[in-house]
Amino acid sequence: MQRLEHRAQTVLITGASSGIGAEFARRLAARGSALILVARRADRLKALAAELRRAHGVPVTPLPFDLSVPAPGAALAAELDRRGIPVTAVINNAGYGSWGRFHDDDPERLRQMIAVDVTAVADISRAFINRLREHGRGYLLNMTSVAAYAPVPNQAAYSAAKAFVLSLTESLWAESRGTGLRVLAFAPGLTRTEFFDVIGSTDPAGRSEFQTPERVVTAALRVLDRRDPPPSAVSGRRNHALTLAGRLFTRRAGVTLAGANTLRHS
Repeated sequence: MQRLEHRAQTVLITGASSGIGAEFARRLAARGSALILVARRADRLKALAAELRRAHGVPVTPLPFDLSVPAPGAALAAELDRRGIPVTAVINNAGYGSWGRFHDDDPERLRQMIAVDVTAVADISRAFINRLREHGRGYLLNMTSVAAYAPVPNQAAYSAAKAFVLSLTESLWAESRGTGLRVLAFAPGLTRTEFFDVIGSTDPAGRSEFQTPERVVTAALRVLDRRDPPPSAVSGRRNHALTLAGRLFTRRAGVTLAGANTLRHS
């Protein structure tokens, strides 16, 4: 596989208004990539776009958009076609979770979370993957989670959603071999972002080892820049060890141990 040339990329980033998404935008702009920033908060997108244009002189298109709507991939593709903006790489970063028992979750909030975390990732991947393959020198990076590697009681739908993203992306990695397209599922562990503000807790599982968005993005780009990236990777040695440890247990034992940790913080 050829060396990844960031200056040749026009990258669509979802969830770009804060946290990991905004850090991807800053880091890629510094490497010379043109950017399309997608999120709901127009004011933050416009401010970030102005910052990146000023600092790095790269084209940046802020695109306020709600990913919970039906067929978001087709809508984004149509809008970018209308503006004459090609896409050579995609980072599906947008997502959020909830904390608590599944039967207590608000049904509409649950529907929207699945729409963003699952449906939008699949739909955007499908809408752009043929374009990315034709370009043959870009990438599809889907952000998943350590929660994808085992069921997480009190985050049942979120961990299931991230498991879907992991499985989908690894399959697309295999299907894309020989096309020149890099496909990667990347899993950060606990990261200091607005994620926990959204779910209503700073540390719902009683743990304190948080990574920064800067550290996560550094790790993700290091994997992506390899000549032959793997189908998936995890940020941090401790998180990598946790995902491997889960393979030592039966499904029953694994979910029982996870529940012993998470359910006691309900």
